[in-house]
Amino acid sequence: MKFPQTHTLKEIATIIGCQFVGDENFSVLGMNEIHVVEPGDIVFVDHPKYYDKALQSAATIVLINKEVACPEGKALLISDDPFRDFNKLTRHFRPFQSSNVAIAPSAKIGEGTIIQPNCFVGNNVVIGSNCLIHSNVSIYDNTVIGDNVIIHSGTILGADAFYYKKRPEGFDQLLSGGRVVIEDNVGIGALCTIDKGVTGDTTIGAGTKIDNQVHVGHDTVIGKKCLIASQTGIAGCVVIEDEVTLWGQVGTTSGIKIGSKAVVMGQTGVTKSIDGGKTYFGTPVEESREKLKQLANLKRLPEILNKLNQNEG
Repeated sequence: MKFPQTHTLKEIATIIGCQFVGDENFSVLGMNEIHVVEPGDIVFVDHPKYYDKALQSAATIVLINKEVACPEGKALLISDDPFRDFNKLTRHFRPFQSSNVAIAPSAKIGEGTIIQPNCFVGNNVVIGSNCLIHSNVSIYDNTVIGDNVIIHSGTILGADAFYYKKRPEGFDQLLSGGRVVIEDNVGIGALCTIDKGVTGDTTIGAGTKIDNQVHVGHDTVIGKKCLIASQTGIAGCVVIEDEVTLWGQVGTTSGIKIGSKAVVMGQTGVTKSIDGGKTYFGTPVEESREKLKQLANLKRLPEILNKLNQNEG
């Protein structure tokens, strides 16, 4: 998430009420999660295990819970609770805006687009030309939709990320200030849920077609011309490259990559990153040929054991 204007390190420290290390005029351009940070971004870290990863990332401002040696060209924000203060920044720069109308006045809707009854279109939403939005679709704030997109009834774009920190009193949610971006010629079935990014974008690439009852987690990037069948669940921060096919009831873990033109057969659990151009099946995921051989051999196990017992007799 980029800020509307450049801020100084001192200004950001004042917003969250913390100390800082670095030039008070050090430029701050935005904030992001560690997997998508760029120079000028703030990244937060609150566990020593991840200090080095955060300090060596592309982010040039690190919101951290301990004063450490500051790498050259970077600055630190020292907080007793970086998770809490990251949320403070999200509230400050992208606060929740209520709306009491079906289509917010700030929404921009392209020529030829049809929006059926009982839809909600939130603040700062952009919808391109010649789209068809069927009834009872909810499009949350800041969502961007390209041209020639079809979205079927009951789908929700832009719900919060499923991202929590466990505290003694319960779970504390990391606030979502990101967006959903739907590119041109995408088709989305009924009753799908696509969560917005925590600070970045959840993106569906041009020409991709999504069946009914599919969930896409926060900050996931789906490439162009993919096919995703019903009841698939894609976790957060997944990268799915172009022309991937996911058949029904596929599930993925978070933070993995599925290579271009991979085919994942139904009811597979994608537990790790997989290469493109191959077909996969099973949980944990393996190439389908290997998995089907294993299943065939397993089916023969009683016969093999019976032969062994006969030989021993």
